[in-house]
Amino acid sequence: MLINKRALLGLSAGLATTLTAPGLLRAQSARGVKLGFAPWTDAEFITRLAARLIEERLETRVELMQSDIAPLYQGLTRGDVDAMLMCWLPETHADYWKRVEGKVERLGTLYSGAKLGWVVPRYVPEAELASIADLAKPEVRSKLGGRVQGIEPGAGLTRLSKQAVETYGLKDYTLQEASEAAMLSVVDRAMRGERWVVATAWSPHWMFGKYELRYLADPKGALGAAEEVVALGRQGLREANPKVAAFLSRLNMPLDELEGAMLVAQEKSFDEAVGRYIENSAERVDSWLEAA
Repeated sequence: MLINKRALLGLSAGLATTLTAPGLLRAQSARGVKLGFAPWTDAEFITRLAARLIEERLETRVELMQSDIAPLYQGLTRGDVDAMLMCWLPETHADYWKRVEGKVERLGTLYSGAKLGWVVPRYVPEAELASIADLAKPEVRSKLGGRVQGIEPGAGLTRLSKQAVETYGLKDYTLQEASEAAMLSVVDRAMRGERWVVATAWSPHWMFGKYELRYLADPKGALGAAEEVVALGRQGLREANPKVAAFLSRLNMPLDELEGAMLVAQEKSFDEAVGRYIENSAERVDSWLEAA
């Protein structure tokens, strides 16, 4: 999950990329819904999954819109977006939630146990490096080159990681800011050579299905505790489209299932990942649709 806190953009610019989920049936209902998502693998997978089921099972047209996170919150309050499936609470999206609370509808919890943290490969001995506090050891700093590989500058994880550097007195470390792709590339290269590396990370993410990684303990709680990811709807969604609102309120999946689907999406395609999940989890999917 990348938490992009760029300055608020006009929604027309922020939602410039309008997508139709591949493989979806065309609109059957005159009253469609717009689902917004940021370019994070977990958000895109669960949004495309919801879109497929809304179109095929609830016979309602879906328009998918991709944007940075700030314009999506703005779009919900203005009614330009009907729902988004990526509100991280209580900490990561706390600033956004304060702005929209009372102006949007909280639908349901999509998944629990989401977290932010710093990770290292499992081959790094825990006896030498078990917690963020251990990074202060001179021999550990030497093996890591005094670098924590981070993600983009505007991310909430980056903000919290900067605080962690201060909290743990890691003044000899550099938090290297980069894109998610660049972070993953650094981790991949290090692990191919079985070198030590520490990177900022979050769950859910497909990298935990591909690589053997472990979180460092955070005894001072600098990076926050486990969170839940919540579906939000615009005000009036339940009245305007009760079937869709009821479905989104019940949509919930275990974190390990989500990460497995995200890995399929990364290695194959989102369309294939969605199709496989629906086929392999028919009972769970049917339970989401019961109320609708």
